[in-house]
Amino acid sequence: MAAPEETLRRRKAGNSGPEPETPPESGRDPTGCPARLRTGTFWLTRIVLLRALAFIYFVAFLVALHQNKQLIGDRGLLPCRAYLESVRRYFQGRGGWDAVSYAPTVLWLLDWSHMNANLDALALLGLGVSSFVLVTGCANMVLMATLWVLYMSLVNVGQIWYSFGKWKSESDAVGVWHVCGGLIKIRGDRCWRDLTCMDFHYETQPVPNPVAYLLHQSPWWAHRFETLSNHFLELVVPFFIFLGRRLCILHGALQILFQVVLVISGNLSFLNWLTMVPSVACFDDAALGFLFPSGPGGLKDRVRKMQEEAARGARLTLRYGCVVRQAVHVALGILVAWLSVPVVLNLLSPTQVMNTSFNSLRIVNTYGAFGSITKERTEVILQGTASPNASAPDAVWEDYGFKCKPGDPGRRPCLISPYHYRLDWLMWFAAFQTYEHNEWIIHLAGKLLANDREALSLLAFNPFKDRAPPRWVRGEHYRYKFSRLGGRHAAAGRWWVRKRIGPYFPPLSLRDLEGYFQSRDWPLPEPE
Repeated sequence: MAAPEETLRRRKAGNSGPEPETPPESGRDPTGCPARLRTGTFWLTRIVLLRALAFIYFVAFLVALHQNKQLIGDRGLLPCRAYLESVRRYFQGRGGWDAVSYAPTVLWLLDWSHMNANLDALALLGLGVSSFVLVTGCANMVLMATLWVLYMSLVNVGQIWYSFGKWKSESDAVGVWHVCGGLIKIRGDRCWRDLTCMDFHYETQPVPNPVAYLLHQSPWWAHRFETLSNHFLELVVPFFIFLGRRLCILHGALQILFQVVLVISGNLSFLNWLTMVPSVACFDDAALGFLFPSGPGGLKDRVRKMQEEAARGARLTLRYGCVVRQAVHVALGILVAWLSVPVVLNLLSPTQVMNTSFNSLRIVNTYGAFGSITKERTEVILQGTASPNASAPDAVWEDYGFKCKPGDPGRRPCLISPYHYRLDWLMWFAAFQTYEHNEWIIHLAGKLLANDREALSLLAFNPFKDRAPPRWVRGEHYRYKFSRLGGRHAAAGRWWVRKRIGPYFPPLSLRDLEGYFQSRDWPLPEPE
């Protein structure tokens, strides 16, 4: 019974002639599958890049909102009002352009009598603008310039607390940035040349995390491989961006993977997160299309239509705004090239300086993170006592605990990246310097003597909470080492093994600090 039906079907097909081809559905190829984006355009890349940069800004302004008042506010450890006044005095009261060009910040235009409110306003405005860009993926020159001006306004009055603010601008150079960073390491610490730096890095980095504890226990050959991989990724892989699309994408993927590994292995603030951002530019729309939905009318579909119009030879009409934007891009390129001259000369100099800005706008800087690796970890432990006699043998000294930096050997290392505790980082630097180089730590000690609520918000543990303030505060210097995995200290629940080196600064009372504070125009804290 099937044969006649098959004959009729063949006869009907023969009489009707060839059927016309059905055009493929919009956004799909002739097989009915979603059309693939062409290579060579970067519309979606711009969206990903803007969102990534907006995320870094969001974190940076969030850190500023939470910590600026305690660090540089009206009663901060290094008040920015006193800093601006010193800048104005340095220029003999002229203010004006000399002072503004030395420390560019919109705070010059605001009322200094309410500096805490000013700092919060800058941070909140930055959070608002960065949130908009992060959610929408849309921005223009005005919005991005606003973010830059707001953050640079904080960096330029942040003093030592924002001494790492130049990370924000180092993403301009992409490949060259990585090469220069690698060259600085090779020319810096000898351990980068003999491949031993990773023997120390995990233990001595500013704020280790639990993964750093495990990685530090790796065998010697694993650390050698890590150092060699670092050199390959920083000195060789960046040249891939000049060798065609596929190798450029490979460069971006390897650099992002490298930074992800660094993020996992330590709390390096948003440095590594920021370093990923320029690598996004290595991926075109075809490579990043999987991040966007394929539905009709969506961003991916609109990009595909623009690509089709371009393939048919249609030219986009340049609007006045586009012409202005292109002119600004050219001008910025020339500016960056001009500002890069002293940076390149510094790189070639036998007396090379690292981590330095050559202009107050901090647009182009030298990069040198971990150009030198410390070989042992030391910590400053702040302690207080209620004993009336600091020298008494029976005086009980109790440790203050910080948010993230090592203190109690039994406390698990924290995991906070990309968030940044600025005080914890500066305590790391203070440990291999002296308190004379870090006067702010004496200011902090004075605030602890008064149980100052604002300063204590930067700490995790106050042994004198709900008690009278301590009568004395001192700084003790300790050497810290990771406990050996499987050893007796680890079995006892200790992540660290510490040994006292000696005093960092002697026991201090509020009475001892009166003259010290007065000479620096710091208000003497009143016990709460």
